Amino acid sequence: MGEATREAAMGATKQMTHHDRHAVLRGMLEERRTEIQQKLRAIREEIPSYQDEVRDSEEQSVTDFAQEMDFALMQMKAQTLVRIDEALLRLDQGTYGTCDACAQEIAEARLKAVPFALLCLECQEREEALAAEERSQTPGRALAPIL
Repeated sequence: MGEATREAAMGATKQMTHHDRHAVLRGMLEERRTEIQQKLRAIREEIPSYQDEVRDSEEQSVTDFAQEMDFALMQMKAQTLVRIDEALLRLDQGTYGTCDACAQEIAEARLKAVPFALLCLECQEREEALAAEERSQTPGRALAPIL
């Protein structure tokens, strides 16, 4: 096999690997999106059932708390859906899996755990440490005592 043919075959294998990775990542993101959409649908369907029952003040208090938790969960899931859609866009643009801070490739294990990650683990840890340091140095940022 000639040198040019060998290089072409290697390039095709590398391209196929990139294409396969792209397909696997897209499938993972879309599966996560579907899972979250189903959870949101289930929460939305459950919320009206709270209002149909007659309760005393204690039961109403527990129900109100549960509704607030469901609403907070819905907000978190909706934010995750936005992040997944952004990740799919980055995948289409060819920038998915590249750290926004250092431009290095984000480890596959990290992308499996957090498929919409923008930063590699090292940069994420550095950013979190800086944020924690800022919070500790900013007066009044601590939680206020409950009176």
